[in-house]
Amino acid sequence: MASILSKNQKKKQDYTLKELKSLGSDLLSSRAHIKNLPLLLSFISPESPPQFVVESLLSLQSFFTPLLSQLPSTSSSSSTKRPRSEEDDDDTSNKKTDEDPEVIFNAWLRSKLDEFVKLLLDVLVSQQSEDTLRDIVLGTLMEFVKLLNAGRFHSSIFHRILNAIIHSAVDIDVFLDILTSKYVKYIDVRYFTYISMEKFVKTLEASAVVSADRTVIEHSETENESKDSLELSIRKIYQVLSPIPPPQKQAEKSDHEMWSGSDESSSSSEKPKDKKKKNKDQDSSLLSPTTIAKRMKLKFTKAWISFLRLPLPLDVYKEVLASIHQTVIPHLSNPAMLCDFLTKSYDIGGVVSVMALSSLFILMTEHGLEYPNFYEKLYALLVPSVFVAKHRARFLQLLDACLRSSLLPAYLAASFAKKLSRLSLSVPPSGSLVITALIYNLLRRHPTINHLVHQETVETANEANSEADEPNECRPKTNKNLGIDYFNNQESDLKKTGAMRSSLWEIDTLRHHYCPPVSRFVSSLETDLTIRAKTTEMKIEDFSSGSYATIFGDEIRRRVKQVPLAFYKAVPTSLFEDSDFPGWTFNIPQEEGKC
Repeated sequence: MASILSKNQKKKQDYTLKELKSLGSDLLSSRAHIKNLPLLLSFISPESPPQFVVESLLSLQSFFTPLLSQLPSTSSSSSTKRPRSEEDDDDTSNKKTDEDPEVIFNAWLRSKLDEFVKLLLDVLVSQQSEDTLRDIVLGTLMEFVKLLNAGRFHSSIFHRILNAIIHSAVDIDVFLDILTSKYVKYIDVRYFTYISMEKFVKTLEASAVVSADRTVIEHSETENESKDSLELSIRKIYQVLSPIPPPQKQAEKSDHEMWSGSDESSSSSEKPKDKKKKNKDQDSSLLSPTTIAKRMKLKFTKAWISFLRLPLPLDVYKEVLASIHQTVIPHLSNPAMLCDFLTKSYDIGGVVSVMALSSLFILMTEHGLEYPNFYEKLYALLVPSVFVAKHRARFLQLLDACLRSSLLPAYLAASFAKKLSRLSLSVPPSGSLVITALIYNLLRRHPTINHLVHQETVETANEANSEADEPNECRPKTNKNLGIDYFNNQESDLKKTGAMRSSLWEIDTLRHHYCPPVSRFVSSLETDLTIRAKTTEMKIEDFSSGSYATIFGDEIRRRVKQVPLAFYKAVPTSLFEDSDFPGWTFNIPQEEGKC
């Protein structure tokens, strides 16, 4: 037997492309050449030359496509064996159907079709396959998805395709380019992609629970491998979900185009025939484009909410938070379902909290989410590093939006103004500019904290005029308090920071900043901000994206009317004059023998 197999194997290797074409044409011409079917299937392998794989694939696809409507499904083929245990009246008819050669032949063809699909999946995800071959193989599989289920979308094969792609060692971008360019535009492909992603997430959650229940020895040995495989699967699921366009409220007719080509008339004709199948596979049968469009938002919500429950890697976590407020939240059936995910992200701190603020702000302002201690957490995010972070522009704009309400208590506005002014001393010049703009808006919106503006000369003059008749006991108190700042920069409780007793002396320090744009911009706080009719709020987006490069670019484009020049009566011979530092000499004694 082994020798016969080896001979057949050698025979297979000796086939030429022309002979392979003749095998396919013979198979298509007559059922008498059915023995060519297993031989053609043997060429569907990653080890076979690509041209042999393509030729066998085209012959087999041409052979199976006209027979798809006659072949039994996997469930019906197995059900033909079950009626032998039914009532006696049906025994004779069942035996006849089981002994019918046509039924046996169709069942055998169905098994070969399943084998063909499995071999195509192996070739699709093989590292030896070329990109053009993968494109052809995926196109053949998608044709079976369209035609195999009596003209309806075959969700089982499509799920197997996505499962093979996610668990393959090949870069997923190769498959995503094909899917997004050819198939994602169809509404049923998007619909069943969401369903498959939800199933994959549930499988990952179950595997994560199982791995958490392992013993300590097993855990120490396989911890890294299981963690890496889990993270890789999560990344691939995200890469599949992210390029799919979200469901629109008022979708156009072009968005309702279906890959399966099923319509309401064809689905209605199938209703009285297969009631059991309708209950068993309700999603993949009897779905019209309008029905899918109505259910799309629900499937979209389930897929994303289940995905966000996974332990996301940090890079994926940041990517999700950076775009979730635009790509996910507006299209969810109930955006409040994200409150747990966003509040946990906001509690983490650091860059993750900064990125979660955008989505959390949308839930609070548009969907009625109540988040306790929101401003305390926002206050804790004000650190020097946030002014050089990648997403600082969006954060600073949201910070200004969160402090826009005139109903905020005075101590809260004063604490933020004082915290920002203290940060202006330790951040880059671009940060000092945006801080000055934020404080300008705070002082304009909340007149009750305008006393924080430091005007020492005016205060001393007022004290001399208005408090001349007061006892002398009051005057030493002000002198003792000179130079003392009651603001506690380390306090996290906004009520206990002491900001209301302090002043914005840091902003006055910025008048002497080394960067000219900062020192010029501070003068904007000299205007009387209590008169709202004469002033307007500053747009934070004009300053939030600033950097050294933008400041330098603005300066070189700036037209200067007067240029400062230095004139000397005599050419200076030293860096400092003797009168600048009395008692010091700057003459370097020359050693003998040296020039």
